[in-house]
Amino acid sequence: MQEQSTSDIWSSISTCVKQALKESNVDPTTVGGIGFCATCSLTVFSDDTDEPISVSGPDFTKSDQNVILWLDHRAVEEAKIINATHDDVLKYVGGQMSVEMEIPKILWLKNHMPPDTFARCKFFDLADALTHMATKKQTRSYCSTVCKQGYLPKEAGTGQTGWRDDFFGAIGLGCLKDKKYSPLGGIEGHNGEYLSAGELVGSLSESAAKDMGLPAGIAVGSGVIDAYAGWIGTVGAKTGSSQPAKTDISESFSRLALVGGTSTCHLVMSKDPVFVNGVWGPYLDVLVPGMWMAEGGQSATGELLRYIIENHPAYKEASSLAKAEGDKSIYEYLNDHLAEMTRKVGAPSVSYIGRHFFFYGDLFGNRSPLADVRMTGSIIGLNTDQSVDNLALYYYGAMEFIALQTRHIVEAMNTSGHSIDSLYMSGSQCKNKVLMLLIATICGMPVVIPEYAGAAVVHGAAMLGAKAASGNASGNTEELWSIMARMSKPATLIQPGTDSVEKALFEVKYEVFLEQAHKQQLYRQKVDEAISSWN
Repeated sequence: MQEQSTSDIWSSISTCVKQALKESNVDPTTVGGIGFCATCSLTVFSDDTDEPISVSGPDFTKSDQNVILWLDHRAVEEAKIINATHDDVLKYVGGQMSVEMEIPKILWLKNHMPPDTFARCKFFDLADALTHMATKKQTRSYCSTVCKQGYLPKEAGTGQTGWRDDFFGAIGLGCLKDKKYSPLGGIEGHNGEYLSAGELVGSLSESAAKDMGLPAGIAVGSGVIDAYAGWIGTVGAKTGSSQPAKTDISESFSRLALVGGTSTCHLVMSKDPVFVNGVWGPYLDVLVPGMWMAEGGQSATGELLRYIIENHPAYKEASSLAKAEGDKSIYEYLNDHLAEMTRKVGAPSVSYIGRHFFFYGDLFGNRSPLADVRMTGSIIGLNTDQSVDNLALYYYGAMEFIALQTRHIVEAMNTSGHSIDSLYMSGSQCKNKVLMLLIATICGMPVVIPEYAGAAVVHGAAMLGAKAASGNASGNTEELWSIMARMSKPATLIQPGTDSVEKALFEVKYEVFLEQAHKQQLYRQKVDEAISSWN
């Protein structure tokens, strides 16, 4: 279980804002708008006092930890119950609701909290919670409710839209219907308001302004989940292409944003809904009214690399060597070590070093496109070597896996109707040239790295603030794409490798990757059938 406190998060945000104003010498009175982004973590407050309600069992009274982090998998059984309904709602979340979404977590709380405590709860995605703390408004974003809570906009074409009574009744949350869904934000047009990214929610309250060292009354825009802020902060980047650029949002339809960190989210916009098994969405209105978003993902990328490196027997030795070589990062050192290993054997490419090493790295379950939380890792090529060379091999294998799985996700999306032809990267992994070239070559499409790749999420949130600040007397704001085009900078382009032998090697590696995934599921099924009488 992973829990945090909104009080601590708010305090950290306030400190960062004050520090940023001071270091950049910005006059606080010149700040025109604020936009929040945050992980898709479930946040719980008291409906009557607006105070945090603890999500820490078993008695839920001993802390102000009111945030269940997105990666917390406590609600596996609740997710099974929800997915067993096969409701039409699930069609809009990739065919099944992930344990990482909010409704399974809410159902878990209902099943474990004292009934009177649960009855007092109201729920926000974390970005909406921060917007609420800033404005005192109950407004929710389409980004949080459509993407993570099973909210269906009116254009979804599924009969009843918004919060579906039959769905919530079937999964054991009919109590929310009795409250007209006010704990989730209410019914749109009656007791609830929902907005797309950056649309004007309200003004910064006196108390929130004091915390941040800002004047009250600053425009606050509807927030988004951090990955979606990453999309905003990357796909408007300019690549210097000689082809005439489109001037509207359709320019983004072929661009897949890979928003990387602990995990990686894969986001693309489309004019029409595209349904892809194992890929969340399609989601309507979450960023731009009338447009659809799809969200694939890998549950661990940065975390996978960290885990593989730090748990290898040669990690301490490699760390010491990295420090001795000009205080390199462990990643920079291992990339250089791989290059040296390649040179020593006279190989044409680093991929030759890992040619007979097959690493399948779903150590944290598979999010897309298998959508199988039970998936684990597997290795073909184990031996007794515990040297730094072997650590470098494992590290390379993990990077190759990340690239192969990216191809798996892209192919699933394009086969179903998307038209992705370029990858817009963000996050610290963009500094890893070996990984970026692997992704470009294995996926067979260019990787675009925006100028602010390391801060794409924050850059996207700033664009939300700019949109909120553009509001006129009627509350209407500038189009998001216009803001993205104006605030995005030129990008670095990494083209796929062109070596025909290496391409053939990667085709074989991709074939083995798919077999490793399929065989793992097949072996699990065979074992489950063999021991079925034990269950």
